[in-house]
Amino acid sequence: MKQIKIIIEKTKDHYSAYAENVAGVYGGGNTPQEAKASIFESIALLKKYNTEKKIPAILKGNYEIVFRYDIISLLNYYKNIFTHSALEKMTGIHQKQIQHYASGLRKPREKQSKKIESAFHQLGQELLAVELG
Repeated sequence: MKQIKIIIEKTKDHYSAYAENVAGVYGGGNTPQEAKASIFESIALLKKYNTEKKIPAILKGNYEIVFRYDIISLLNYYKNIFTHSALEKMTGIHQKQIQHYASGLRKPREKQSKKIESAFHQLGQELLAVELG
């Protein structure tokens, strides 16, 4: 299936979102959730107000949207679900360090970023295996 790769980044004033592989798909908002919603709106408007010929081929037929976050955006997106203490348990990274990453005070090294990404992926796999009886 075709993938539309959306990058969500924290800027000075808000969250910015754009398609890495589709021209003309942009969004933004005060939160990562608003940035995601504006991407869906951007795609809908692009399809609605352009001729069939001007709509990018990837937006025709089936596709999936994949979101890629910078560390600040990811940690802020899930801040109401995971405390820094919980993230420390998941990643092995001290919660004060996670706070520095979430606030943008510090940027994690590649190894730390991979620890965070792996922890979220592992949690996702565990959740997918859950069955309720």
